[in-house]
Amino acid sequence: MLKNFTPRLYQETIFATTTAKNTLVVLPTGMGKTNICLMLAAHRLHLYPQSKILILAPTKPLVEQIMNVFKNHLVIDSEKITMFTGFVSPEKRQELWKTATVIVSTPQGLENDIIGSKISLEEVSLLVVDEAHRTTGDYSYVWLAKQYEKTAKYPRILALTASPGSELEKIDEILKNLFIEEIEVRIDTDPDVVPYVQEVNVQYIKVELPEELKSIRKYLYECLQTKEAQLKQLNLEQPNVNFNNKTDILRFQGYLQGELASGNRDFDIMKALSLSAEAIKIQHALELVETQGITALLQYLDEIMLQAKTSKVKAVQNLSQDLYFRSAYVKTQSLFRDNIEHPKFLALREHLSKLPKDYKLMIFTQYRDSAAKILDEINKLENIKAQLFIGQANKRQKGMSQKKQIELLQQFREDQFNTLVSSSIGEEGLDIPQVDEVIFYEPIPSAIRQIQRRGRTGRSDKGKVTILMTMNTRDEGYKWSSYHKEKRMYRILKELKSRITLIRRERTNSVEIKPVNVNLHNYMINSSAQITEKIGNMQEIDNVEKKIKLYVDYREKGNPIIKELLENNVEINLDKLESADYLLSKDVAVEFKTQEDFIDSLLDGRIFLQIKELKQNFQKPVLLIEGSNDIFSIRNVHPNAIRGLLATIAVSFSLPILFTRNAKESAAMILIIAKREQDENGTDFSLHGSKKPMSIKELQEYIVSSFPGVGRGLAKPLLREFKTIKNIVNASEDELKKIELIGEKKAKRMKEIFEREWGEL
Repeated sequence: MLKNFTPRLYQETIFATTTAKNTLVVLPTGMGKTNICLMLAAHRLHLYPQSKILILAPTKPLVEQIMNVFKNHLVIDSEKITMFTGFVSPEKRQELWKTATVIVSTPQGLENDIIGSKISLEEVSLLVVDEAHRTTGDYSYVWLAKQYEKTAKYPRILALTASPGSELEKIDEILKNLFIEEIEVRIDTDPDVVPYVQEVNVQYIKVELPEELKSIRKYLYECLQTKEAQLKQLNLEQPNVNFNNKTDILRFQGYLQGELASGNRDFDIMKALSLSAEAIKIQHALELVETQGITALLQYLDEIMLQAKTSKVKAVQNLSQDLYFRSAYVKTQSLFRDNIEHPKFLALREHLSKLPKDYKLMIFTQYRDSAAKILDEINKLENIKAQLFIGQANKRQKGMSQKKQIELLQQFREDQFNTLVSSSIGEEGLDIPQVDEVIFYEPIPSAIRQIQRRGRTGRSDKGKVTILMTMNTRDEGYKWSSYHKEKRMYRILKELKSRITLIRRERTNSVEIKPVNVNLHNYMINSSAQITEKIGNMQEIDNVEKKIKLYVDYREKGNPIIKELLENNVEINLDKLESADYLLSKDVAVEFKTQEDFIDSLLDGRIFLQIKELKQNFQKPVLLIEGSNDIFSIRNVHPNAIRGLLATIAVSFSLPILFTRNAKESAAMILIIAKREQDENGTDFSLHGSKKPMSIKELQEYIVSSFPGVGRGLAKPLLREFKTIKNIVNASEDELKKIELIGEKKAKRMKEIFEREWGEL
């Protein structure tokens, strides 16, 4: 099923593993992870000809790139290979899903399609997760993999990444979330990879921080020390915190946030939180002066000083008034006026000036401000023609659309320019053409990003990596940090691979599975057959029990409650609900609010309108408030105002209020109410037939309001005057005109409607 394609030896070896087990494949950038995906897709389609292949990738350019690989090499009708992104409407995606065989998709839109029951993963015989290191926390990959393993008839998962990270806990989480049973790792020195690896020469260009920049750094360090001294004067039972260590500050902030969440709003806690926020800002300024340069630093300091004029945030105000911080600001302004820059700019320009004109380069930097400055500087050289490659818009700057990114890469491929100056957007996944040299404007403390940057060269020919490094600064620390993290990552992966193999052998040789003392998870002692059997048993149980059915307002589709409900086999129908967020039966509707939203709705007054509509439309409305914080400390609102609101809702409106701590509890509460209701009344209720029945009075007003030109405003005066609908219909034009706002024209039109026979023209 493949054309114009010859696999490499290591790709064939890895492919053999992927056919039998859910596999995580770790390969350096440029070593053909997509080709393994292509081979396995062809294999699965051969086994299950009527099935589908689903490939997940995080960005539209990467989705388009993978789709084109499949169209070029997979022997099926190209119209059966399609892509889903946010630019394709949900209705179009639903239509394409029915006829497509290979679907390459970003995860977020697909997640919504599954939640809304627009598509099903049942017929997907292969799920490919590209850039699998993202499969942590609440990223969409996690939930999609769980849904796939739960519903697919023929499940098989292939996870691809250049680096899953260097922390055991993170790698373990990825393996668990993707139900991985086997790991295939290759590095440049592995025997089956060596024949295909091009030599990559890594060199460092070292510079010294000049005295002018050291003076700015000195002011910033002194500012940081004053903040730490102020912190020590506070009466806190605090963990040890070192303001010279950013990780320490962030950990300390977490501790303080926890204190606030528990209701401790002591002045010293609030002051400590403000001081830690100041410390983070100072640390960022120090990083800019040491590793980036005057231009990037000045833009950052300007931003803080500008915010201080309007912002009520104490951290910003205090910094703008701090003598040391202001001194650093004034010194930075002076150096900028004198055109004094970081020595990296001079070193970079000198390095580039020696290169031939047809030499292809990629320059990485962490900050967009630095990227723009680099672009301006190097385009002054005769042998350099550079373009900026950045992500989409952020709060301060215009960005580059994904369409523009794809166009720019094509121009680079066609040699319309020879240098790409890129932010982190160029690190991950994209099929960036082979370059002769990759330049790091700064070392980075991440193994993942280090590997991804480095992988942009040395693909089809010898490559070169040049890293600019400022001596005796955090640049040096970042260099060694990424080095040790990368080594640790490969060591952990190989250890995990060995442990999985050991566990499999023990399982083969023993009827009873013995526990192994390793920090792994249950997937390691479950074969795919056992997993399939468990899912089958769960589905049998679900089929016996009556399935719960809910209508949910489509604006709630991103709420984790929906995912929890789907995990419990609830049928979710996304639609537009005029009032309420969840409809549980013909009588019961739930208005959902987080604690923060509840307080905000008190401040802007919308809560009263929402409660009134709930009472008007449903027999048994419920208010559900979710959150684990002290509700009286969330906003600067007097506790009595909150108590008064709760009392009004519960007493004046007779509306039950339920409290939950998190999405799992909220889903459980909704589920148990729905089950009680639907056990008694059945699941045969519809969205539009679930409103509260009108009283006779309301029906009379409704009927009269439908008369021409009357509406709800005139219905009550008419009924008040004539008492019954019959009397209104029998009234003369003159009698109707006695009602205020009913004139001759309106009265005549009403009588015409009342008296003309139906069917007359």
